[in-house]
Amino acid sequence: MAEQPPVALTAPSRTALWTEFLALFVGAPLAIAVFLEPERLFAALFGFTLVGLGLIWWTGEFRWSELVTGWARVRWGRTLAFAVLVGATGWLVMIVTHPGFVPDFSPQRLRFLPLLWLLYPFFSALPQELIFRVLFFHRYAPLFPSMRAARLTNAGIFALAHLMYWSSVVAVMTFVGGWIFADVYLKRGFPAAWVLHAIAGNVLFTVGMGAYFWSGNVVRPF
Repeated sequence: MAEQPPVALTAPSRTALWTEFLALFVGAPLAIAVFLEPERLFAALFGFTLVGLGLIWWTGEFRWSELVTGWARVRWGRTLAFAVLVGATGWLVMIVTHPGFVPDFSPQRLRFLPLLWLLYPFFSALPQELIFRVLFFHRYAPLFPSMRAARLTNAGIFALAHLMYWSSVVAVMTFVGGWIFADVYLKRGFPAAWVLHAIAGNVLFTVGMGAYFWSGNVVRPF
């Protein structure tokens, strides 16, 4: 997907889109983080996915084939290198923030990991990429003065969406991840961004960062 300059919007449509954008990507994450019970987070993500798909359809002119084509543009060597980097970073974060940390590779957890690696790409990474990459860039990118500004905003709202974990570590990692996923989506298409997101999440959980990214561990600071 080549980067395109934002399309000019009329004042009424710009105001309406800004209102919609702020409600979806700022108001809703704040409400979820403050009011929603952690065990309902995945239900909320499912609901957002349905809304996002509806808005993509309503916007029109989106080639749905982009969701399943473009696998030839996935750079598998770089994806593997990214996975190694994410794993090393996650391991280092756990060592620094949890003195004496030792990864759990017990038989029980090793039996769980294949299930995680199978489910996470479809039930977490996929809906997030549909909402934060496809919907955002297809419908809301024209609000911003440049594609760089749109990418920066995309990284910011991706981090904000993870406010529900109430962790500065999660905020920093998701901001960086959001910038990378957005850049890959714009340059390489949806499959490349989805694969990168799925692998990053699976690797982080594998090295023990479920302590930060698991809804069951959420503790609100109030």
